[in-house]
Amino acid sequence: MVKPDITTAADLKGKKLATPQLGGTQDVALRAWLGKQGYRTTTDGGGDVAINPTENAQTLKLFQDGKLDGAWLPEPWASRLVLQAGAKVLVDEKDLWEKGEFITTVLIVNKKFAAEHPDTVKALLKGHVESVDWLNAAPDAEKSTVLNAALKESAGAALPADVIDRSLKNIVYTVDPLAGTYQKLLQDGVDAGTTQQADIKGIFDLTALNSVLSESPAGSKISAQGLGKE
Repeated sequence: MVKPDITTAADLKGKKLATPQLGGTQDVALRAWLGKQGYRTTTDGGGDVAINPTENAQTLKLFQDGKLDGAWLPEPWASRLVLQAGAKVLVDEKDLWEKGEFITTVLIVNKKFAAEHPDTVKALLKGHVESVDWLNAAPDAEKSTVLNAALKESAGAALPADVIDRSLKNIVYTVDPLAGTYQKLLQDGVDAGTTQQADIKGIFDLTALNSVLSESPAGSKISAQGLGKE
């Protein structure tokens, strides 16, 4: 999301952009994309385009105050910048991935905890699968009501209906961690200077998840894409 007068990547030189966290998925995606546009960035905010890791609510306020030129954000913050701050979309990250699929949030469990408490992990995964099934089946109005009620309880305020509606249209809910994307994620992090090269074989153990899915009527086995157990 950028100011309306920024229309191409060429307009970003010397601009100030924000991401939620240094080394996070949005931060890496932005740095990798800028690198492909010929820009140099540094983790301390230097380079051709300044990237400042900033808490999402602060990013919205800074953009509204004209102190930021753009940001690479997850939902619902992307929609908030567009609908509440007058930003426009310059790049949609789904256009940068094969099939338009990439991860934003992943459920993980400590390896030691998983080994010591398999029943607890299975119960957690069962709830996760049921939640995702509900998100994919419930009408938009019902999802908006439930999500806003939870936001009001946890954060003290609900979001405007148009923000919720736009956000929901931009999110795909799945229990698949999209293991096939992790090699690119790793390389993007290396290229961005936020990650060291590593061997990620064995990073996944999807046996418990696939066990839960086998008990679900519509469940199907999820592949680790050669990066772990299934």
